[in-house]
Amino acid sequence: MSTQPLHVLIIGAGTGGLCLAQGLKQAGISVAVYERDRTRINPLQGFRVGIGPDGIRGLRANLPPELFETFLATCARPPLYLNMLTEQMKELMSLESTLLTGDPDPARREHTVSRMTMRQVLLSGLEDIVHFDKTFTHYEQRDDGTVMAFFADGSSATGTVLVAADGANSRVRRQYLPHATLVETGLLSAGAKVPMTPENVALVSEKVLKGMSMVFAPRGVGFILHMVEFPWRHDGQLKPGIGVNEAEVLAQWPGMLYDNESDYIGWGLWAPRQQFPRDPMNLRGEELVAVIREMTSSWHPSLRTLIARSDPSTALPVNIRTSQPIAPWTTTNVTLLGDAIHTMTPGRGAGANTALRDARLLCKQLVAAHDGQQALLTAIHGYEEKMQKYGAEAVKQSLAQMDPNAPINKPVIGTAIMTTQRTMLRAVNHLPPAKRAVARAFSRGRGADRQED
Repeated sequence: MSTQPLHVLIIGAGTGGLCLAQGLKQAGISVAVYERDRTRINPLQGFRVGIGPDGIRGLRANLPPELFETFLATCARPPLYLNMLTEQMKELMSLESTLLTGDPDPARREHTVSRMTMRQVLLSGLEDIVHFDKTFTHYEQRDDGTVMAFFADGSSATGTVLVAADGANSRVRRQYLPHATLVETGLLSAGAKVPMTPENVALVSEKVLKGMSMVFAPRGVGFILHMVEFPWRHDGQLKPGIGVNEAEVLAQWPGMLYDNESDYIGWGLWAPRQQFPRDPMNLRGEELVAVIREMTSSWHPSLRTLIARSDPSTALPVNIRTSQPIAPWTTTNVTLLGDAIHTMTPGRGAGANTALRDARLLCKQLVAAHDGQQALLTAIHGYEEKMQKYGAEAVKQSLAQMDPNAPINKPVIGTAIMTTQRTMLRAVNHLPPAKRAVARAFSRGRGADRQED
């Protein structure tokens, strides 16, 4: 391998790639990020993502302290309830925030963020090392231990390490690990945003308004409804009642100039492919919303009305895919993080959190190599050995939460299973010790009790 100074090439300016870049820059390691989007404001929209303990630890470790505080200040209002409902909006179980978000340590709480806003936070301070409008085509590993990345515009870049952070359709992965393929789960999803107007807010109960709600409907149809409220108004001005410290942080945050997010009601629906009356993958806007309205025609009028009032420009379909397990590979100066190596279903909300966990661990290992504590390949191997294990487990658990072949999705037995599950949830809802146990299990699943990597 090369003995020249470490220079890391990161392909992709997503959550994991930017978090890694922040950590490397903090450590004084030369790094450059190459992103196919033309500017930092493309794409201009982003849906909600939940950042749990694993993600928070990654952000806190890699971001400068003041930028981590900016991240916390830009989070949306945390949900006060986690509700589980029927499609008729009857409560099955509701967990209060004191069970889920009462710990003052950010690394033991859930945070609601906009993908767009988080991207603007993570781009802050990296303006000189993020190169936009760079579509990666391929790489070459050289005899001198360097690696060259090539781009569609004819340019190239040379480094000592190449990191694939280019998402589920990673071109780096296709070249480096061509056998690491994605498979369709058989589930499709669609989602959209609804303006948070007084008329729309009036359609839901106080618990739904102040929480995040999951709907479990017949025939394997699932639905999520979340209320996303930010500390600023639609015009970018801060709302009354914001704490002094948060107001100062937001006022000084240059990313606000590029952020287009404002309060909204978000919904998402998923179901086995055969439950969709038409293939949603080629539909957008009003046509896609119309398909979802057809699928939910027997649901509670308030849910149907919210879906009908969706902003059609935000309606998008998703073909839910997942990675398959692969054997460990021989370590080189090319490695991968996030969806580029472990794409997972949204069943546990673990995708972004696992990418941030990757970024923290890989940064730690590269810093050790930079400081001479480990040889470069030894450091990368140490990252990959751990990442492959916890990444595979996250993929497995996420798939278990959204398995189209599960008995609950079968026509007859599924109805019986759903009835039993609803009865159990209602019983737990009236037993405080049982509810606390459910909340603890939820927190553990998000990494609240995890030891540092």
